[in-house]
Amino acid sequence: MEADTQRTSGLAAKVMRLAHDDILIHLRFFDAALARLTMKESTNSGCMATDGSALFYDPVFVLKCYRQDTHLVTRCCLHLLLHCIFCHSFQYDKLDAPLWDLAVDVAVENVILEMKLPGASLQQDEDAEKKLRVLREDVGHLTAERIYRYFRSNPPTDNEKEALSRLFKRDEHMLWKPREELEITQEQWRKISERIKADLKSFTRAKSGAESLEKNLEETTRDRYDYSGILRKFMVMGEDITVNDEEYDYIYYTYGLKHYGNLPLIEPLEYKETNKVKEFVIAIDTSASCRGAIVKAFLQKTYSILKGAENFFHKINVHIIQCDNEVQSDTKITNEDDFQRFMEYGKLSGFGATDFRPVFAYVDKLRRQGEFENLKGLIYFTDGYGIYPERMPDYDVIFAFLDEDEHRAPVPPWSMKVILESEELEEQQE
Repeated sequence: MEADTQRTSGLAAKVMRLAHDDILIHLRFFDAALARLTMKESTNSGCMATDGSALFYDPVFVLKCYRQDTHLVTRCCLHLLLHCIFCHSFQYDKLDAPLWDLAVDVAVENVILEMKLPGASLQQDEDAEKKLRVLREDVGHLTAERIYRYFRSNPPTDNEKEALSRLFKRDEHMLWKPREELEITQEQWRKISERIKADLKSFTRAKSGAESLEKNLEETTRDRYDYSGILRKFMVMGEDITVNDEEYDYIYYTYGLKHYGNLPLIEPLEYKETNKVKEFVIAIDTSASCRGAIVKAFLQKTYSILKGAENFFHKINVHIIQCDNEVQSDTKITNEDDFQRFMEYGKLSGFGATDFRPVFAYVDKLRRQGEFENLKGLIYFTDGYGIYPERMPDYDVIFAFLDEDEHRAPVPPWSMKVILESEELEEQQE
């Protein structure tokens, strides 16, 4: 029995090495990724799986796959490797796990099929490609993020999930749970992905059949934005009614209470300087491409970040301006009740073409009328398809976009750009 186990283990290890070498020979730009993903035997697991640092395999499972199709083990290894390169495991706890599982499996199989690796083709590939053609018509570029958003908006039935799983599933994702310590971090995998992205341009074999690989690498390596951190740009100095514990000595204070009855020698100051938001503008693009639910989710997220971080003064002056190609409405918010009233009863108006310039002209008019004492900044939530002003205002400007869009024109050099993920705003709605 022990001899059989050793023989099985040895044969499986040999098959895994062959798969490793096959990938390296045909896809040399994956060398750094292959070097980081060590192969470890996992007896009785009945599958292949990765935790981002190792590829775990059951020897019996490997030999069964090899007997079924000599290309299947290579296909499974490449599938797992792409999960790591695209950092799929690091978002697992933030998303709908079953839908994310399905989306990432479809995405990596699409990449593999497009590359047409000779040693990784399977008999069912023709059926998979038919399904991918249908998905591509609805989704566009098949990155995991795009597929996931599509599945969220158009939930597949149980039968559809089963069919997709049968075509695209190659591994188990049970090791993707968040952990405090990681042998290879997301940032390290992103650096590997950056290298692969650069190396692709050097390999002539990769210039055809690698569009999906490039799109997924772009999604993996693009900058993520800390929206709450960017909002600190709008913080201004001002007085807030609060006890200033830092500007008096407790010794004298307690000495007076002890020796002179209820008479402290030094009273605490009632005011102190604090960095808190006081005045700013939220501009909403109400052109046809900005949906009402998403707009309200953005407003709720923005307000929640500021309020949760205790960045508000007791009295605030926030203007929510709606605009398509002209200013449609201006709602002034001075407290939380005003904001909740707007969220409950406020209506979006406009839905025409997009022109950003009227908002800036309108804000300039408000400033001349004395509406703002010290306006620090303006946040413009938009799809990005509009006319930007040429002149730089004397306050900070953020253009906030929903999801990345390669066709969107660059923002003016004097403004900041932030990309908000659809999933972030969907969570805000729930």
